[in-house]
Amino acid sequence: MIIHHFHSYQQTIRLAPFRFIPLLELVVSHPDSYFAPSKLQLTMLTLLVLFSPLAIDIYLPALPLIARDFSVNHTLAQDTITWFLFAMGLGQLFAGPLADKWGRRVIALSGIAIYGVSSALAWWAQNIEWMLTARLLQGCGACATSVAAFATVRDLFGPKKSGKMISYLNGAICFIPALAPILGSYLTQHLGWRANFSFMAGYAFVVFAMALCAMRETNPNPSQQAVFQPSRYWAVLSNTSFLFHASLCLLAMAVILAYVTSAPVVLMQNLGLDMQQFTFWFGLNAVLNIAACFIGPKYMERVGPHRTLVTGVLLLGMAGFLMLALAKEHTALAFMLPIFISSVGFALILGAAAGQALAPFGDKAGTAAALLGLFQMSGAGLLVGLMQRLGLSAQWMISLQMWFLLPALLILFSRLKYRWYAIPESQSATQSE
Repeated sequence: MIIHHFHSYQQTIRLAPFRFIPLLELVVSHPDSYFAPSKLQLTMLTLLVLFSPLAIDIYLPALPLIARDFSVNHTLAQDTITWFLFAMGLGQLFAGPLADKWGRRVIALSGIAIYGVSSALAWWAQNIEWMLTARLLQGCGACATSVAAFATVRDLFGPKKSGKMISYLNGAICFIPALAPILGSYLTQHLGWRANFSFMAGYAFVVFAMALCAMRETNPNPSQQAVFQPSRYWAVLSNTSFLFHASLCLLAMAVILAYVTSAPVVLMQNLGLDMQQFTFWFGLNAVLNIAACFIGPKYMERVGPHRTLVTGVLLLGMAGFLMLALAKEHTALAFMLPIFISSVGFALILGAAAGQALAPFGDKAGTAAALLGLFQMSGAGLLVGLMQRLGLSAQWMISLQMWFLLPALLILFSRLKYRWYAIPESQSATQSE
């Protein structure tokens, strides 16, 4: 799964991930940067943003084994993902203000330490309750590293270049859903499922040592404001455009989360695929998702955010019907084909909806981004966790998640579209609305 940082949605991913380091070096050469970041510092930023996707994707092939070893149903094993996302989303409400108050370096080091310790606790877990607690802590740690990394980018490159740099970092993140399950499959087969968490702990140890030596504080003027200001959050939540588009992000992420948590059960347990076959199908969808993330911004530039959202919702609705139509076909392709379609719809909705959600806010952009993260990760985690307890088949649960987006078409075709998307009511009408 691709975990994006929400300050960057209005600036889209336009450049291929394999050009990531050369592009970073190109930006370093610009003399008008606020600071002169070194290659090591830029590498540090990349390593920091990889914590969260790594914690989700690397151990997906091991989910059935975790359920078996702890003697629990698959829903509880799937909760290790939803609880992680819930903690990561909720933590954004505090990690951002704390990074402003205490500094980026302190928050990054604290997040890495929490991530490493919680990974070790997950490795040592003797029951599912222990594992879930460790995953909650790990989500808090991953949230801190992500917030610190993107705040550092803003400090280093200023308002004009930070959006492009964040896009480059998101390009690096795109590789994780394709590569991490391959590594996780290898570790699980040769060393057992716990090796995935020992790898995460080791990764945290290495990055902590690098950050301790190489990462410097980039915010010389810490904020003196209170960490939590309810009035700032209410100013965002009272905006109807934010609520609608943040809800679209929540529902779109719930579709992907429902797929990610169900895929190991459907493909490996129900259909009998081995880990290599599971990794192939999961990686294939990740590649398609990456391609959609590159194509989506170009499509939105051409047709606008309104039509992009309508297209995305329709694709997800169609994928839901196709999922049920193929439910009796017990093949990997029958399960994955609707997922392929939904991945394109997901990319279209997430980019356009997040950009529209943040658009009304200037000085409150950070607060709005934190709340958007809360909606998308914590909200999606809560929704999928509840749906998994209804006893539905994976196909029905995923289809319902897709159909939850269809009522949005009523709003997208209401008169609100003239105000939110600057669409003229007619050729002769003024745009006073």
